[in-house]
Amino acid sequence: MPVIVVMGVAGSGKTTVGAELAARLGVEYADADEFHPPANIAKMSAGTPLTDEDRRAWLTALADWVASHAETGGVLGASLLKRRYRDQLRAAGDVWLVHLHGDRDVLADRLRARTGHFMKVSMLDSQLADLEPLEQDEPGVTVDLAEQPATLVGKVLTEYARVSPRT
Repeated sequence: MPVIVVMGVAGSGKTTVGAELAARLGVEYADADEFHPPANIAKMSAGTPLTDEDRRAWLTALADWVASHAETGGVLGASLLKRRYRDQLRAAGDVWLVHLHGDRDVLADRLRARTGHFMKVSMLDSQLADLEPLEQDEPGVTVDLAEQPATLVGKVLTEYARVSPRT
């Protein structure tokens, strides 16, 4: 069973959708925010975007998690804004991507309403600038984040079942 990676910019609903997908599939869920070293969290908390170098250890830890779930499957919520980040995880194991995509204003409203998280609305534009949408050769689906989480999860599971008879 592949690891399903729910990706998108901050505020897209990765945690909400990812946790529900994992529950419905009966697999482990992991939030990529938990894999950041303290220095990355401090940098983002100060409103400074991460560089590729900052992300190196984080991506390695995510790839290790993917590899360790090759037999059982799992769901990982991770931004993975650039193709090369996704390729690094795909090299570690069987990965199927869910891109939560949507309107900037919806994302900004969600970030403003969120409390207790290091990601600030001021960093949204840098994430949107870095975002490289899924390409045709990447296994996965893009869905509209404005829909209700239960609807999104249903659509994702339907598409996953259609393209992946591995489950």
